[in-house]
Amino acid sequence: MSVDEQLAKHSGKLGEGKPMGNAQELPVLLFYDGFEVKAREGYAEKAYFAARGAARSAYRMARGLQVYTGFYVAFRALVRSLRECGCDVRINDFVTARKHPGHPIGLAGYPSILGHIDLPNPIIFGPGDYGFPDDVPRIPAKLDIRKFIQPSDWAASLYEEACGDKMMVWPVGIDANAYPDLSGYPKDIDVLIYDKIRWNREEEVPRVLGSISDYLKANGRSFEVLRYGHHNYVEYSASLRRARSLLFLCEHETQGLAYQEAMSANVPVLAWDEGILVDPMQRKFAANDLVVSSVPYFDDRCGARFKMKDFAEVFQQFWTNLPLYNPRAYVLDRLGLRMSGQMYLDAYRGLM
Repeated sequence: MSVDEQLAKHSGKLGEGKPMGNAQELPVLLFYDGFEVKAREGYAEKAYFAARGAARSAYRMARGLQVYTGFYVAFRALVRSLRECGCDVRINDFVTARKHPGHPIGLAGYPSILGHIDLPNPIIFGPGDYGFPDDVPRIPAKLDIRKFIQPSDWAASLYEEACGDKMMVWPVGIDANAYPDLSGYPKDIDVLIYDKIRWNREEEVPRVLGSISDYLKANGRSFEVLRYGHHNYVEYSASLRRARSLLFLCEHETQGLAYQEAMSANVPVLAWDEGILVDPMQRKFAANDLVVSSVPYFDDRCGARFKMKDFAEVFQQFWTNLPLYNPRAYVLDRLGLRMSGQMYLDAYRGLM
């Protein structure tokens, strides 16, 4: 089932506040390993790594850097979405998992978690990184992984041969309360440019960001640039409050939480979207006809896409249509926390 079919299945069924039946009776055991939290059993190890994680977060916050990795942001959203569904979510609870070896568990975060989990329980892996497709056969056989998550259809297609019917498309839910509608605030930035150009920056930044900046200046449009990893949540939220639109620059995204958070704030998005896979590692596993996207969750309510050769023409049309867009409606309809949580919970229950 494609992600669109899964989302359509749950659309309209999970209004805010709707009870989840007996979901409260089903503990959801999640394990995360990354820079922020370590999946460790020993009390001394847990305390040590908790202190290190707190120190890292404080250091990055003090310097105005992005505090959490993308995997941890996705994991926190998973936890929130399941709790929105009424679930008892327990994190890195080795004791309960060992007492109930038939109970499912979810693994998330970095590949390092594979070396710190020694549990027989049936597993969903994701959101997180379990390596490239050729790494999948080398995952320890002692781990009973029944489902592998990728957040969009094009990303899942890279793993179809390696994972077969274990592949599951699941998007992270967007917290619409954390990113409320900001369309009513006074605006003094016409275009907030989100720079997430990741490959060949020496050539691509002048060609893409430089050309766009020159165009906006020549046409009297005010703009600011935020570079991925060099801002924090507070700064991003403040910039969205001031922005009439978001111009999203990234070669391709498996989901793209930043632009979706902007859409939740009802900021229309203009996305650079060439449809070409640039990552040299991923290209090794991609079909020749694979079409990727920088905005894999998007429709006409959200804004517009452009290729660089068409930027000026598309921008003019986008700016004309700016008052007509309603990206928040798309997020509420397709990427809500409860919908995301229910999709995960369906898969989790399916392992029992």
